[in-house]
Amino acid sequence: MMEHALTLMLVHAHPDDETFATGGTIGLYHERGVRVVNVTCTGGEEGEIVDPELATPENYADLSMIRQAELQMADEILGVTDQEYLGYCDSGMDGRSSNANPSCFHQATLDESTERLVRLIRHYHPQVLVTYDEKGSYGHPDHIKAHLITVAAFEAAGNGSRYPETGVPWQPSKLYYVGQPRQRMLEMWRARQVQGEKTPLDNPDFDPNIRGIDDARMTTKLDVRPFVDNKIAALRAHRTQVKADNPIFRNDDLGRDYFGSEFFVLAQGKREQPTELETDLFAGIEGA
Repeated sequence: MMEHALTLMLVHAHPDDETFATGGTIGLYHERGVRVVNVTCTGGEEGEIVDPELATPENYADLSMIRQAELQMADEILGVTDQEYLGYCDSGMDGRSSNANPSCFHQATLDESTERLVRLIRHYHPQVLVTYDEKGSYGHPDHIKAHLITVAAFEAAGNGSRYPETGVPWQPSKLYYVGQPRQRMLEMWRARQVQGEKTPLDNPDFDPNIRGIDDARMTTKLDVRPFVDNKIAALRAHRTQVKADNPIFRNDDLGRDYFGSEFFVLAQGKREQPTELETDLFAGIEGA
C-alpha cells in the first residue's frame, strides 16, 4: 500500500452517492496529493434502471455488478485512490419489503457493520472521515446506517480494546457530515421551477425538512468549481441511475454554481475558527 501523508475516507451508502455528494471534494483532494478512500456500503441493486435501453431482465439480475463497474468508472474520473466495499445488499427505500432482507445493510447489526469499517480505518489511517448526518441526507435506511456505523467506528477505531482482531488502533482527527444547506437547496429548486423543470417542490406532500441540513449547522464550505466538469462526467458514468436528460447535464450557470460548492458539518474534531466557515477538511491537522 502506497504511503500518503494525508488520507480522506468517505463512507457512502450506494454507488453514485460518492459523486452526487462529494464528487468535487474527491477531485480537490486528489489534486492536492491526498489519498482518497471511498467506502461503498451496498451494491445499489434495489434502485431502478433509468436508461430504457439498459432496463432488461438480465441487467436487473446483475445490477449490483453493473453498478460496481459504473462506480469504478466514476472513481477513475473523480480521482478516488482506493475503492472499498462493505459487501451489504441495498436495503431499498424506507418501507419496502427489501428492508427485511437479512443480507441488507439495514438488517446488519451495528456491531458487525462497525467492525468492518474499523478494519478499513485501521488499514488506511485516515485523518478525516466523511459520511451523512443523522437523517441520512433524506431518510434512506442505508444512509442512516452509514451514519451510525461511521460515528461508531470513529469512536472505536482508536480504542485498542475494541475489535482487537482488526489491526493496530488508529484515531481519525475529524468526522464530517456532508450535505446541502436546506435553504440553498430550496432556492435552487425554485429557480428550476421557473425554468419549467420538475422538482420535489411540485409534490404537494413534500416536506422540505427531510432534505438537506439546517444552514446554521454548516461549518465547512469547499470551493470545487474547477472539478464540476469531472463531477458531471462521473455522473454520466452512472448510466443506470442518472437519466441522460437530467437537468444536471444542462451544465448551465445555475447548475455549475450549485455544483461548485460542497458543504459539511464538523461533527467531531477541532475547528480552528469557530465563527468562520472552514475551507479545508484538513484544517488544523499536522501535515496538511
